[in-house]
Amino acid sequence: MADGLVAGVDCSTQGTKVLVVEAATGRVVAEGRAAHDVVGGGGARESDPNGWWTALREALAATGVTRSIRAISVAGQQHGLVVEDERRRVLRPAVLWNDTRSAPDAAGLVEAMGGPGEWARRIGIVPVASFTVSKWAWLRRVSPEVAAAARAVRLPHDYLTERLTGRGVTDRGDASGTGWWSVPGGRYDEAVLSLAGVDLDPALLAEVLGPADVAGEVRAEAAAELGLRAGVLVGPGTGDNMGAALGLGLEPGESVLSLGTSGTVFEVSERAAADPTGTVAGFADATGRFLPLACTLNCTQAVDRVAAWLGLDREAVAPSDGVVVLPYLDGERTPNLPDASGAIFGLRHGTAPGAILMAAYEGALVSLLDALAAVSEQAGAGSAKCVAPGGHVSAAGTKDAAPLTLIGGGAQGAAWQSVARRLSGRPIRVVAGLELVALGAAAQAAAALAGEEPACVARRWREARDATAAPLQPAIPADSATVYRHREIRRLATAALVGGGSR
Repeated sequence: MADGLVAGVDCSTQGTKVLVVEAATGRVVAEGRAAHDVVGGGGARESDPNGWWTALREALAATGVTRSIRAISVAGQQHGLVVEDERRRVLRPAVLWNDTRSAPDAAGLVEAMGGPGEWARRIGIVPVASFTVSKWAWLRRVSPEVAAAARAVRLPHDYLTERLTGRGVTDRGDASGTGWWSVPGGRYDEAVLSLAGVDLDPALLAEVLGPADVAGEVRAEAAAELGLRAGVLVGPGTGDNMGAALGLGLEPGESVLSLGTSGTVFEVSERAAADPTGTVAGFADATGRFLPLACTLNCTQAVDRVAAWLGLDREAVAPSDGVVVLPYLDGERTPNLPDASGAIFGLRHGTAPGAILMAAYEGALVSLLDALAAVSEQAGAGSAKCVAPGGHVSAAGTKDAAPLTLIGGGAQGAAWQSVARRLSGRPIRVVAGLELVALGAAAQAAAALAGEEPACVARRWREARDATAAPLQPAIPADSATVYRHREIRRLATAALVGGGSR
């Protein structure tokens, strides 16, 4: 176990956050943050990668302890497309994960490979507009001269790691969200790279590091720009979802619900996922295992919108009393109803506004729990053991005994906690106040410093946090009647929702 300070970086869509922590304990001693710009409309979302570097410099400076940092690692927003010339200068703004202009290109790629089942089996994900392979196909179609000039193709975290070390590397977690790296095969897939819509030389792609590999050392020039010491170790980095799972010290059999503008559910698994429906993205994680993940589009923002329409505080709920809200204000991804609109059912003269608000919470949570069921089916059962320094063995509990872990902005809300507990019938663990993506990157940095596996570092940090954490909220009997009612109304109303909300 190595002592000293390490830094974890979260380069997210809107800004960069840095946590400086004690390598031995995971205790946060300093943090900094800085914003960067996202531009575009009509489906376009782009950022200048140079702005990420500027934000990293500002966020590091805000910590006030840059000269004490001994190792650093970067976790970044997944799927973004960065293209560079032979001198590693960016050729155009990065195309971000939430840029939807490549939707027709994604559909063409699915067909070209023989359908979604073949993509799921071969790669682990089914292309949609989010994924890098779709964005590259879009770039080749609309700006073939830029694609032809590219001499390096990178992800956001790769870009920052390369500027730190001078080395073009990535990790298996972030690579698994590209669409051209095979999760079950553990390699770049020549069949995808040779598709007519892709036609990408693998020599342009970053080397894929293992979880315990070191990317290199901070170059003297980069150190001078960032206020770091030259020679600081750099971890492999990863994608943001993988960073969050590592920051949690997540083990197989544990389920996470991330309650944000949209909702995300994921688990760590010992086996690769292959969902031909595309509901579950079969990502790899940052520990050598896998991270099946599913998303919903409508979560806290949809519920807050309903509360605003009703003139209520978001916590002013009442028993739903048979009311069902299908909160598909932006369509929905899980269930797959992209053209759906929202709807309210079961109103009576005596229906209280708080009952409608409660039903909105329930509708959002039922979708998340359905997504979680799909993730759990792909993940399967399992447990993992980690031999920590000194020979201590820690193991995950069984899936049935494990609580639901709530993270994200909604996790601190009493109504969100209560509804999640009631509808799931499982214990609830609330993780609040932690920058989990940056913390996961910091665990990579600490592992690089100590020559450990990142999973062991993260598990040790988690054990220290758990000793002082708030107690679990125990399980209560699941409200299966409400869950059934929402699913049945959704099934019966689907045709009307899509017909009335098509865009």
